[in-house]
Amino acid sequence: MTPRQRFFDCLQRSPPALFEAALWIAAEHDAQMSPEAVLADFSELQQRVSAGLPMLPVSELAQPLLRRMNDLGFAQDDFTPLRPQVALIHKVLERRRGQPLALGLIALELARRLEIPMVGVNFPGHFLLRVQGADHLLDPCGGRRLYPNDCRDLLQRQYGPNIKLSAEHLLTADPLHMLQRLSRNLRQLHLTNDDYIGALVDAERVLELGNGSASDYLARASLYQRLDCPNAERFDLEHALLLSDDPIQRIRLTERLGHLPPNSVVH
Repeated sequence: MTPRQRFFDCLQRSPPALFEAALWIAAEHDAQMSPEAVLADFSELQQRVSAGLPMLPVSELAQPLLRRMNDLGFAQDDFTPLRPQVALIHKVLERRRGQPLALGLIALELARRLEIPMVGVNFPGHFLLRVQGADHLLDPCGGRRLYPNDCRDLLQRQYGPNIKLSAEHLLTADPLHMLQRLSRNLRQLHLTNDDYIGALVDAERVLELGNGSASDYLARASLYQRLDCPNAERFDLEHALLLSDDPIQRIRLTERLGHLPPNSVVH
């Protein structure tokens, strides 16, 4: 099977194999990487983390786990411009630097193996973690506790003072949404680094995972434009137009479609 097929096979399991699926995403970009080998090596990290945890009930070990990861060198990568390696899980394991989501996926896999109850939270702009029933969230980049005021400050630092914290921002993320977010992150990272083919691989995966937005179709359309594929660009612009609720965006999409050559049929 191809890495993409193996990726979707992970999602079909019960429960879905979230961490392994993330490794198969990385395998699409690095043919030399073996997810099976990374999974085998992961046991060593698990042992090192476990050895440093305090003797507490598992329900109280989520923050100590994240702090132990930080002690072992895992931290947010602040180098700019960001490169795809901050979201490719095997590279994050090698370098111990990555985006919050990548660090969160590693933490969730460690928590799963150590039977520590922890879930992901699709917080805008900065992936977070939570122990069910707790009155706070946890930052995967070091384990800091975030209470509602901290979450509000984090949100406004990223999106400006006019955005309001809502319950929707604090929802638990299921595996599909985490992997779709990872794919969007990689799409943007590859695009920023002028790897249009790599970005297209991720853009296609985003849409194959379902519930693609107008911006997802528009992102892939822009890649097809750069790669001089007008028929594929038209297909995605038409889908973006159908999904868009923004009148200004709809006008711009219609104008852009009008400048494309007619669909050509190859015989």
